[in-house]
Amino acid sequence: MGFLSRFLDVFRSNVNDALDRAEDPEKMIKLMVLEMEESVEKANHSLAQAMGTEKRLERQYLDLRKGSEDMQNKAMTALRANNEHLARVALTRKGQMETQAAQYKQMHESAAATTRQLKDQIGQLKSKLQDARMKEATLIARSKNAKAQSEMAKQLSSIGNHSFAKFDKYAEKILQLEADAQALTELSAADSGKDLDYQFRQLEQNSKVDDELARLKGLLNG
Repeated sequence: MGFLSRFLDVFRSNVNDALDRAEDPEKMIKLMVLEMEESVEKANHSLAQAMGTEKRLERQYLDLRKGSEDMQNKAMTALRANNEHLARVALTRKGQMETQAAQYKQMHESAAATTRQLKDQIGQLKSKLQDARMKEATLIARSKNAKAQSEMAKQLSSIGNHSFAKFDKYAEKILQLEADAQALTELSAADSGKDLDYQFRQLEQNSKVDDELARLKGLLNG
């Protein structure tokens, strides 16, 4: 029983030390929710930038395609006017625009993929944030309950280790005082009995002396 009691005391001490060293779970939960909110906000900002880049690249790509078509029309106009040199210049410009358009098309597709990826990530973040917000109140309530249970355990442990020990100590003192009083009473009674016996023996001895004295007086007078 003593070993079990010591084991429980050590266990409680270790648990209490761990709880004292641990960070406040309520503050940590709130902080994590705030961090998630900040992450969603930053992701939304990044998404807005990505969407802006995507739109800009798409617009530049479409402008280059339109410019390429315009250069082709101008080349045909120059040919109708028997101006082959101008037609060549227009076709050269058309080729340059088509090359640029191909590059911008590739960049636009990459930007569009990035935008889709960010949207998916934001969707996951928002889902986690919503789940965290729903659990926040429950987790904080459970944390408060755990703290209350821990405090109660500390109080009960304190009562068990100190108050009951003091109670047993004083109870033992009372029992000892009672035993001492009983012993004194018995000793007093024994002393009283011895006194009485002594007095009776003295009376008997005096009586014998008186008898012997009377006998001797009789002899003298006889």
